[in-house]
Amino acid sequence: MPVNDPVGDMLTRIRNAVRARHDKMVIPRSRLKLEVIKVLKEEGFVADFVAHEAKPQGEITVMLKYGADRQPAIQGIRRVSKPGLRRYVRVGDIPRVLGGLGVSILSTSRGVMVDHQARKENVGGELICTVY
Repeated sequence: MPVNDPVGDMLTRIRNAVRARHDKMVIPRSRLKLEVIKVLKEEGFVADFVAHEAKPQGEITVMLKYGADRQPAIQGIRRVSKPGLRRYVRVGDIPRVLGGLGVSILSTSRGVMVDHQARKENVGGELICTVY
């Protein structure tokens, strides 16, 4: 059955894998998903990722990150802009997640970036998700 919201599906797979304490997970590849995973790695929420070139679509293997006592780096991950209700924000309206402890991931005209980078570059965009 086709997935209507591939990014939402990816976030749900990450959420489920973290709850089940998996070391790694595999998701179907797309350019937007790859960019979101790249941002999650830069912000320290995932340990690493590898993009595989397979024939129909390709895959991304994501190595999840855990701290002491197997405490996951990702405590919560939530989809904000959905296909049924897109959510666009101006630079002044970008939400702060847990007072700056978490990050908002945006898709802007300058690429996929986190909230503090978007504020620095003075751009708004589609609010993809929040992570803490």
